[in-house]
Amino acid sequence: MLPVANFHLRDLYETTVEFFSLRSPAFPLRPLSTTDDSDSDHEHIPLTPRNLSPAPDPVDRLQKECADLRVELHAAKRTHCPRACSCRSIGASAAACTLYTMRREHDIAKSELHRSQVQLARLEERCKLIEKTLKDTRESLKTREAEVETVRRERDKLIADRHSKERQPSVTLDRRRSQDVVRHRSNSSQSLLSQQIRLSADWSDRRDVDAASQASDSQRRASDILADNMTTVSEEERAQAKSMETFLTKTDLWSGAQVIQAVQDLNSEILQFAASAVELYTFAKQRPTQPKISQIQNDVALRLGPSLTRSLFTRDHSQDPMLVQIALQGCISYCISRALSSFCIGYQSKANITLTQLFTHMFQSEPQPTSSRWRALAHKHIHELHPELGDYAMNEMTETIFRWSFDLFLICGSTSPHSNASSREAFRTRFGSQVKCISSSACRIAKIIREEIMSTNFEVVGADSGQTYDAQEMADAFEDYGTPKGTVLCTTELGLRCSTRKATTEPTPSQEENIERRLLLRPKVILESAVDMLDQR
Repeated sequence: MLPVANFHLRDLYETTVEFFSLRSPAFPLRPLSTTDDSDSDHEHIPLTPRNLSPAPDPVDRLQKECADLRVELHAAKRTHCPRACSCRSIGASAAACTLYTMRREHDIAKSELHRSQVQLARLEERCKLIEKTLKDTRESLKTREAEVETVRRERDKLIADRHSKERQPSVTLDRRRSQDVVRHRSNSSQSLLSQQIRLSADWSDRRDVDAASQASDSQRRASDILADNMTTVSEEERAQAKSMETFLTKTDLWSGAQVIQAVQDLNSEILQFAASAVELYTFAKQRPTQPKISQIQNDVALRLGPSLTRSLFTRDHSQDPMLVQIALQGCISYCISRALSSFCIGYQSKANITLTQLFTHMFQSEPQPTSSRWRALAHKHIHELHPELGDYAMNEMTETIFRWSFDLFLICGSTSPHSNASSREAFRTRFGSQVKCISSSACRIAKIIREEIMSTNFEVVGADSGQTYDAQEMADAFEDYGTPKGTVLCTTELGLRCSTRKATTEPTPSQEENIERRLLLRPKVILESAVDMLDQR
């Protein structure tokens, strides 16, 4: 609007005069002079349309100027708009960045404030706890100081009473002696009487003092004896509680699953040894004639039963020694089950029988923890008294397995291991580590079930030869090949059974009713039907 205000009013005025002069020809106008000192001699010439210059239209000129101003204004807006937009955008981005930074700093400040508040609350709680502990400690200290002060006063009072009692006879004696001296001086005739009175008084006072001292000594002795008795009683109670805790604990170092796995590992070791030993040697159709063959056959019959022994002696094993392997597994299983049935492997047979009977009676009459602890302590102390018993038991079992294996091979017609002593020694050298591993595993299981199990009693079990087959008590090794028939010939894999005495307060007519027996692992057996299956092969 400012350029519009700069219109030339003079030109507009002159133009207006001209306009009116053009439209009023009778109206004479005098030309305006720009100076005041113009000549007066000039003539006044009237203005005519010819003499007047054509005047432009003011409306067109104003419109033109307005159009030019609009163009300039538009150009100026174009020139300044990008700068303003860029300034606006830069300002908006700077404001947004500043706002984000402020928000971030505000969040950090809030998190630090929250963390400081939490830490302050913790410190306040800790301070309160410390103050409470300090207050309790001060109160207990005040109570203890009061007790100490009371004891100190009593002690001082007793000491003062004792000193007064000790001082009173001496003062009385001195006073009486002075009185006697005065009386002796004043009246010599009564000296004997006064002496007798004095002596009697002295003896009575001394007797009283001695009686008081004896009474205090006897009281002190009685209190000391009572304190000693109380100390002895408390020590006896502690010892009794400790012994009861020892005999009432049910902590097991091995779980039932671990014991089952140990027995299964032992069965696997027996199977590997039997398979390796049988595959190494050959068997002849004709049995060697030896003078002791009948005795060996009887010994094998005691271990495996007469039926299986007869089959081993009469059967031809040259083509298929499968029955020999089964019999060897049965021999080793019988050897280990017999060893584990004793109370302590390798101990004296008579002592073992006595200990087994004693433990059986205790198990049936005493609580489970008591009998288990007695069993563990007895087995442990037997080995402590005889440190060499473990090695002796392992070597004895290893030798028994070798001897029984040689007897079995002999009645089956094997010629290799029994031709001479050198072949037997070679057999021992080759399979010594395997057999020792079997013996070591058996001794380890014996120690586990005797010393490290308190909640129950584990027994490694097997089926006897000639026993009737019971599917709940045993498993047929050839059950996948047909229906089990006949009696048991031998046990190829050992089983595991646990027996626990139930804790009941009510009396029962039979002791077996308080005992719970569970078969955790069924032993695998060979039946008479298995021999028929082998013949069909």
